[in-house]
Amino acid sequence: MGVSENTIGLILAMASSAFIGSSFILKKKGLKRAGAAGIRAGVGGYTYLLEPLWWAGMITMIVGEVANFVAYVYAPAVLVTPLGALSIIVSAVLAHFLLKERLQKMGVVGCVTCIVGSVVIVIHAPQEHTLNSVQEIWSLATQPAFLIYVAATLSLVLALVLHFEPRYGLTNILVYLGICSLMGSLTVVSIKAIGIAIKLTLEGVSQIAYPQTWFFLTVSVICVVTQLNYLNKALDTFSATIVAPVYYVMFTTLTIIASVIMFKDWSGQTASSIASEICGFITVLSGTIILHATRDQEPPPPQGTVTWYINGDSMKASEDEDLIAFRNSDFLEP
Repeated sequence: MGVSENTIGLILAMASSAFIGSSFILKKKGLKRAGAAGIRAGVGGYTYLLEPLWWAGMITMIVGEVANFVAYVYAPAVLVTPLGALSIIVSAVLAHFLLKERLQKMGVVGCVTCIVGSVVIVIHAPQEHTLNSVQEIWSLATQPAFLIYVAATLSLVLALVLHFEPRYGLTNILVYLGICSLMGSLTVVSIKAIGIAIKLTLEGVSQIAYPQTWFFLTVSVICVVTQLNYLNKALDTFSATIVAPVYYVMFTTLTIIASVIMFKDWSGQTASSIASEICGFITVLSGTIILHATRDQEPPPPQGTVTWYINGDSMKASEDEDLIAFRNSDFLEP
């Protein structure tokens, strides 16, 4: 008795979540090592490109994304998409044990809330329209409503990059992840077009000669590179326990909005289905707020202790040494 296509899709989707969740942790550890040896990614450094552990995380993420892409071939989106939330649990658990990033009880509640809200959105999401050519996607991508969305998205990205990142990038996680998620919503459209082109080409209807195929490929490369750059900055600056769920929620939300605008998914839906999707959005936003409120802050230095810096490269508390000698008279006040 053979395995059903839905079962294959289910296995691939679960494997994808495991790979993607693990990739956050591998990349985080790689970024930490690279930051200790050179300039941190959070302040514009690219030392992580020489770190094998970061590349292991990168390869793991690519494997996960490929598995997720193939899962959509075998199983419907209503089955595959909710399983993406499993990557949140994987990354949170691994971060707790491997990165010592403590996941508090309310943080667990926040993760569960995000997952529940995402599942509600997907369950009540409309069925996807069947697309048979790259030209058909091009006609949808060039309709006025979606062009307005693209213009608004690019404007927000430019505002975040030019104005908000220099001022708030290191203190507000929504800056880096906002850029990732906004660009990600455009990536989905391009990747979908490329997937259709590959599928039709393999079936004997070549899409290689169409300029739209290469346009979508170029857009997807630009968007993916931008996403990876700012995701690295987010991982290097903030806790992986927070980055994974917030990124998932923002990316999913913006992707659904883009899909609704481009494919007019809400046309023909009942009021109850639309209301359920809106409730799902409120639920995931509530989960995000809980996660922000319970994020594990770095502990402040204990009060009443004195820290001495010796030769600029080591630290010792006053109770760790019986005697600290000054070797340069410049340290002494006259």
